[in-house]
Amino acid sequence: MTDSIYFAPLLPWQQALWTQLTSRVLSPPHNLPHALLAAGMQGMGKRAFVWRLIAWLLCQERQQHPLGACGHCQSCQWLRSGTHPSLQVLPITSMPISTESQENNQAVSNNKKTKTNTKSVKATSSAALTVKVDDIRALQPFIYQGGQGMRICVLDHAEKMTIAAANALLKTLEEPQAQVHLFLISDMPAKLLPTIKSRVQQLPLQGVEPTIANDYVAQELGNTINREVVSPIQITQLLQLANGAPLAAIELAKATWYSKRALWLTTWQALRSGKRSSVAASDYWQAEIDLPEFLKLTELMLIDIRRVCLGLDSNQKDIALSAALEKYQPTDNALETLLSQLQQTKTALQQNVQEKFAYDKLMQDLVYL
Repeated sequence: MTDSIYFAPLLPWQQALWTQLTSRVLSPPHNLPHALLAAGMQGMGKRAFVWRLIAWLLCQERQQHPLGACGHCQSCQWLRSGTHPSLQVLPITSMPISTESQENNQAVSNNKKTKTNTKSVKATSSAALTVKVDDIRALQPFIYQGGQGMRICVLDHAEKMTIAAANALLKTLEEPQAQVHLFLISDMPAKLLPTIKSRVQQLPLQGVEPTIANDYVAQELGNTINREVVSPIQITQLLQLANGAPLAAIELAKATWYSKRALWLTTWQALRSGKRSSVAASDYWQAEIDLPEFLKLTELMLIDIRRVCLGLDSNQKDIALSAALEKYQPTDNALETLLSQLQQTKTALQQNVQEKFAYDKLMQDLVYL
């Protein structure tokens, strides 16, 4: 994440909400809810909206720039440098261009070829997202200092707060301070404490009209995927697989593993029929994509296989999945077991389990699916 997220163009499906909130701030009584929650699945642009709104709220020229922060005033410059005195972010790695975020991104980049180091970075990154009670307590002087103009606190990945941290946050939510605004961001709001959710106002960021989503994805992809022309049917498929989330659909289209779905199907059939050994298949795929990508690919394929086994149409019209399942269909229990094992593998990767060992084990499991 870079500072450009503060000043990026507004996503088309967020225009109505933007107008509603900015008009509320610019018109008497010039108020905004004390605590707002941006929640829901990834790929809808909730973080893009929140950071853009924060930049505008803090902008010294917002009266003259109702469509977004000016990008030039002292406040906007502070945001660009990651040193705004009126903004506090937890975890700090979520702040655009924060020092820790830059270091983490650099570490991931430098260690791409060293799998053990990469897994270590992943584990560290996961731990860094947890907000603890001491983190919340450290915010108190900032929140209660008074007389310092608008102050904004952002809690990203709010579902990762410890119970103690959530309880400490409740006091702040129950005792609103003038000109202090809290933004909670969560990919899994169901994991938030009910007492937290009852004290925040949720931003309606989840609904996207299919026509708007289709047009946006087509425009952003430039009507091509991997230099090949993409049809409206393919864009519709991407949005279906991404549960209607435009940004997730774009990311899916650009993912290396997405183009290997037919190859996965061929590998699975070869493993089941005994035409290929699990060791050979593992060695081949390790040279193709990293295990985390193969896990995403496998999860998508298993979910669609389950759909077909239940008598539903496949979400993937561009590969012969339904035809492959005409002669043999795995049981629902076998699919559920393998999906569970995928989750266990994801957890194991964060605990420095060797990627080759996990890859080999997964291929062995596919033999018996």
